[in-house]
Amino acid sequence: MPSYVIGIDYGTNSVRTLIVDCADGGEIATATYDYPTGHQGVVLDPSDHHLARQHPADYLAGLEQSVTAALAAADQQTGFSTDRVIGIGVDTTGSTPLPVDAANVPLALHERWAREPAAMAWLWKDHTAAAEAARITALAAQHRPRYLARIGGTYSSEWFWSKIWHCLKTAPEVFAAAHSWVELADFIPAVLAGVQDPAAIRRGVCAAGHKAMYSDAWEGLPDADFLRLLDRRLADLRERLYDRAYDASVPAGSLCEPWARKLGLPAGLPIAMGAFDAHYGAVGSGVAEGVLVKIIGTSTCDCTVSPLSRELADVPGICGIVEGSILPEHYGLEAGQSAVGDIFRWFVEVVCAGDAALHAELTTAAERLQPGQSGLLALDWNNGNRTILVDPALSGLLLGQTLYTTRAEIYRALIEATAYGARAIIDRLREYGVSIDRVICCGGIAEKNPLLMQIYADVTGCAMQVSARAETCALGAAMAAAVIAGPESGGHADFAAAQQAMTAIAAEEYTPRPAAQAVYEKLYGLYRTLHDAFGGVDTAVDLSRVMKDLIALKEAPSL
Repeated sequence: MPSYVIGIDYGTNSVRTLIVDCADGGEIATATYDYPTGHQGVVLDPSDHHLARQHPADYLAGLEQSVTAALAAADQQTGFSTDRVIGIGVDTTGSTPLPVDAANVPLALHERWAREPAAMAWLWKDHTAAAEAARITALAAQHRPRYLARIGGTYSSEWFWSKIWHCLKTAPEVFAAAHSWVELADFIPAVLAGVQDPAAIRRGVCAAGHKAMYSDAWEGLPDADFLRLLDRRLADLRERLYDRAYDASVPAGSLCEPWARKLGLPAGLPIAMGAFDAHYGAVGSGVAEGVLVKIIGTSTCDCTVSPLSRELADVPGICGIVEGSILPEHYGLEAGQSAVGDIFRWFVEVVCAGDAALHAELTTAAERLQPGQSGLLALDWNNGNRTILVDPALSGLLLGQTLYTTRAEIYRALIEATAYGARAIIDRLREYGVSIDRVICCGGIAEKNPLLMQIYADVTGCAMQVSARAETCALGAAMAAAVIAGPESGGHADFAAAQQAMTAIAAEEYTPRPAAQAVYEKLYGLYRTLHDAFGGVDTAVDLSRVMKDLIALKEAPSL
């Protein structure tokens, strides 16, 4: 008898439910619910472009509607039966914390707070807490340097404590009303399990370790004395959060009766530990030692693992090295870029006022250009720099344009900029002894844009493979459910077995082209000049040659 698992993927603009066969990871059915609140599901503030929130009501509506729709579609498939569903897994964006009351109800579900952005979920790309993040970094460097060592040396405005502290400062009435704060990755499994006390939520080490400075080495979250250096009220909050976080070998709970009835599933199904979308996406793509997985979407997240048995140096500028955050018995390493697909969307839809057809048109035109032909160079910092500078106050840059510069040339330069950012991450990991032998990419852009994939191969010097699974994040969450359910229920004994059975790589591989690679090596050198100068790494850099060198490359013979 076949067995099935459900993966629920909470993205930036929608939630998607995927139902797969445990035997081979094959898709049985999928359904998507677009968040209705705000602009494409995100609550924005025209007066503050750093603000990005989401309404938790959208999360709950999306949970019920996407799962029931996927189950309805699966029922049309021969042989499918809901009584053969053996588990549920959840992945989400992060860090996306939300304030809850003492009954684990989000504040924004109360009428008083329904339209207050501070009472909503603070989406991963909310950068309003830049000042708080800088202060946390400074105080930790002075008083608790070990807190920073495993998170790349800098605490980010995208993360848990900086967002909560910013709420305390700018919306103290919301902070006072919140009994606790919960990451979205922990909140949804808790909802499914019927947990009504925030203290009873089983928290995942993925969110805790990478975003909240949690480590078993210092017995959990940052100590109260350190938090008191920030604000005594944060120290008080610590007592209402959690003491322990768990990897994906531990279940988050089991499906409660009320949600079993809503979804039409058997009560008691095991629920896998919640984790971030990119981390489960790495699992669903086949992450392993020596394999870097790039989840390419609105932003990117780069993930790899290293066995706990192997000593691993701290890597400055990355988003964290956390035991068990991606695979049990491994260190999970995370890095990424704050904007990739968002940059292309901004240029096509905002600057050019175009649509999907214009994306296709510009891609076709950009394919006809040779590396260096446009004389353009861009920085991929339109939403700040996540890795390796960890600075949200940085912005995008386009250099080298003339009165003859075309839209297609700019479009290609923006793709190249994201490739240079990707290489900076790979170079940093290798510099500190992290083995990267293969790169597997996933996400809609990786699947649909061969131009981008070829440029990435040429710039990084790495062969680029693409996952054959369309929904790797949801698949990874579903695989976690299959492992939690175990082979006795039709699942898998461990993640290695689940990956062997359920992941797949597309046949096409993008390999570096030597001639293009040689030009991009020069362009990447110019990119690093700009990167280090504008990023504050090298304050003595002379930028006077950058434009001249770009022109020289432009005028050089074509490949």
